[in-house]
Amino acid sequence: MKKTILSIFLIANSLFLIGCVSTIQGVSVIGSVISVSNDRRSAGKVLDDKAISLRLFTWSSKDSTLSDAHLNFMVYNKAVLITGEVLTPEMRVYASKQAQLQVPQISKIFNETKLGPSSGLLSRAKDSTITIQVELLFQNQEVFHPTHIRVMTENQVIYLMGAVTKREADMAAKTAAKAKGVYKIVKLFDYLKTRPKIEIERDRLRALKDKHRTELEKQQAELEAKKADLQRQIRALGSNDATGTNFSPE
Repeated sequence: MKKTILSIFLIANSLFLIGCVSTIQGVSVIGSVISVSNDRRSAGKVLDDKAISLRLFTWSSKDSTLSDAHLNFMVYNKAVLITGEVLTPEMRVYASKQAQLQVPQISKIFNETKLGPSSGLLSRAKDSTITIQVELLFQNQEVFHPTHIRVMTENQVIYLMGAVTKREADMAAKTAAKAKGVYKIVKLFDYLKTRPKIEIERDRLRALKDKHRTELEKQQAELEAKKADLQRQIRALGSNDATGTNFSPE
């Protein structure tokens, strides 16, 4: 597993450095290939969020007013995070207003764009590497499932979105902080009072299944040990017969 994760990291890193960062900079990569079976959103909501994201990227790439801007979007439950760089405060306001006009079903907009020239490829490559680090770190903890949280990095600032409990949010921030090169972590979560009952029941059933499997493996090991011991006894009896005393008549 560790070798597989390391391979993913190295391959992705290479892709970013050869120019792919211009299209997927800072946005979740590993999360896109992980099964959505554990996602806390319904399949319909996941598709809605993907559709919103696609429409925003398409619009921003064609809007001449934003030709000198660099914008990224992340969507969760119809809430939209906008990051990147714009040249003027007016352009920053324009981006928020137009995003809402382009997709009226957007529930909330977090505009985290900064004033200044667009970031370069090296900066975007670093951001993408940080995002991958965070997603890999999320694989190695047991407080929340990695699909519960979406990750984006912009100018070394990590943005986290998802529907989580406070305990899960705190663990996510603590885990993300371990990534190299992180400047700040921004939590944009929808907070849950408790974990969904369906997850608790699923974990209970999984624990029972694991316990049952462990017991079966233990019983199998005991049977194998008894079988091996019996075979040793049979071989010992056979050896005694073969070396027994032979009497010859006088």
